[in-house]
Amino acid sequence: MNPSPFRATCRVMLALSMLSMAAPSSAQQVIAPAQQSPASSQPAAPLAQPPAPPVVAATPPAPATSDAAAIAAADTASRPLKTVTGGLRELSPWSMFLSADILVKAVMIGLAFASLVTWTIFIAKMIELSLVRRGLRAALDKIADARSLAEAQFALGAKGTALSKLLAAAMREARLSAGISSDAGIKERAASSFAEIVRAEARRIRLGMGLLATIGATSPFVGLFGTVWGIMNSFIGISKSQTTNLAVVAPGIAEALLATAFGLAAAIPAVIIYNHFSRVTKGYLELVGRASGAAARLLSRDLDRTHGSAHSRAAE
Repeated sequence: MNPSPFRATCRVMLALSMLSMAAPSSAQQVIAPAQQSPASSQPAAPLAQPPAPPVVAATPPAPATSDAAAIAAADTASRPLKTVTGGLRELSPWSMFLSADILVKAVMIGLAFASLVTWTIFIAKMIELSLVRRGLRAALDKIADARSLAEAQFALGAKGTALSKLLAAAMREARLSAGISSDAGIKERAASSFAEIVRAEARRIRLGMGLLATIGATSPFVGLFGTVWGIMNSFIGISKSQTTNLAVVAPGIAEALLATAFGLAAAIPAVIIYNHFSRVTKGYLELVGRASGAAARLLSRDLDRTHGSAHSRAAE
C-alpha cells in the first residue's frame, strides 16, 4: 500500500475535523450579534416614552405643598403667641385703670386723691413746724435775760409766737388783778390762762394730723373693697364665658390688685408722715411748755417786786 494516499486521507480527515470545530464558533459569532440587537434596541425605549419625564418632574411639587402647609401651620401656631404677648404688653397700670369697672375706678381715684392730700399736708406741716419751732427758740433766747414782763414783751416786739401770747395773758391778768393782795390767786388764774393757750397751740399745730391718721387707717380697707369687687366681676366673667383660661381671668384680677396697690400707696406714706409729725409736734409742745414756765416766772417776779415795794412803803 502506497503511504502517500494514506497520508493524504489523514490530512483530509484532519482538515474536515478542524472545519467542523470552526463552524460552531462562527455560528456563535453570528448568533451573538443577533442577540445583541434586541439589547441595543432597548435604550430606545426611554425615547419612545415621552410622558415619563413629566411624571418625574410632577412629583417634586408634593413636597413643596407639604412645606407650604407646614409654614402655614407654624404661622397659625405663632399667632396666639403674638396675641398673648400683645395682651401682656397692654397690662400696664394706665390700661388696667381704663379697662377697670366704674366702681373700681372710683376707688382708685379716691385713693389717689387721698395720697395727694397726704403729701400736701406733709409739705405744709413741714414748713409750718420748721417756722414755729425756729421762732419759739429765738423768742426764748431773747427773753432769757429779761427781768419783767414789760421788758420781755419789749424784747419780743409784735411777733405772733406762742410766747408773746403767754406774756400778753400774764400782763392782762396782772392788770385785772391790780389791788388784790393774794398772789396765789393771781398765779392760779394766770396758770389757767396759760393752759388754755397751750391747748389752743396744740390743737393748731396738730391740724391735719387727724386726716393723716384717717387715711393711714382706712386706705388699705378701701383698696381691699375695690379688690373684692374686681375679683367678683372676674368670676362673673368666667361664668359668662364658660372658660377657665387664665387669659380671661388675669386682666380682671390685675385690675382688682391695682386697687389694693393704690390703697397701700396712700396708707403707707400717711402712717409714716403721721408718726413723724407726732414726734415733731411733741417736741414743739415741749418748747411751748418752756415758754409757759418762762412767762409764769416773769409774772411771779413782777408780783414779788410789786408787793415788796408796797411793803417797803408801808414800813416807811
